[in-house]
Amino acid sequence: MNNALIDYILHLADTNLILAQRNAAWCGHGPILEQDIAITNISLVLLGQSRNFYQYAATLIGNDATEDSLAYLRTEREFKNCLLAEQPNGDWAQTVLRQFFFSAYLFLLYEKLQNNKDEQIAGIAAKALKEVTYHQRWSSEWVVRLGDGTEESHQRMLHAIDELWRYTGELFIAADYETAAGFDIALLKEDWMKKVTAVFEEAALPVPENVFMQTGGKTGIHTEHLGFILTELQDLQRTYPNAEW
Repeated sequence: MNNALIDYILHLADTNLILAQRNAAWCGHGPILEQDIAITNISLVLLGQSRNFYQYAATLIGNDATEDSLAYLRTEREFKNCLLAEQPNGDWAQTVLRQFFFSAYLFLLYEKLQNNKDEQIAGIAAKALKEVTYHQRWSSEWVVRLGDGTEESHQRMLHAIDELWRYTGELFIAADYETAAGFDIALLKEDWMKKVTAVFEEAALPVPENVFMQTGGKTGIHTEHLGFILTELQDLQRTYPNAEW
């Protein structure tokens, strides 16, 4: 069993699942109906990507592991999602900025992984790349719209940057399982910064400098937010084990 590969696949699955869960909270609460539907659809797509990774991890783990057991029966310390994914939704500005940071990152990641020697990972990445292309365009348009909009929307974007930027560095700091599995995630940082800088310039937003970066999520050290997310996410399965509809 390749434990590094399994851990890496779980990291990808966990990150998508937690971000999907966060975005899903907007269902019925979006600023306008069209965008309510858009963020909900993005949540469903991220959930689908996480399912694909969980299913692959389950086949590698064996021992009756399933996508459901991996999502619902692992504890907070076993989750390997990036800290950025678990940060609160805040207002609309904070949500779309978080999505933009992730979409720009996932686009570059899947672009690389679609050529991976592991055919299963390559296949998942190739399909996901088409989906993330839209997510990146949608979220970047909102960053520009709010950043270069009214004084109120501009200030909200500045606040969102203050809240989220310190969690972006972890995206490019490799965990041991990423290094062992042959994924040099640091190579994506330069292109990610170029994309973020270009969008921020169009949005009249500053790119932060010399910010201390928070880490730990990839190795199971999370903020206080993840526990609350998992309590809600896993409640039904833990209350009624093996329940079926």
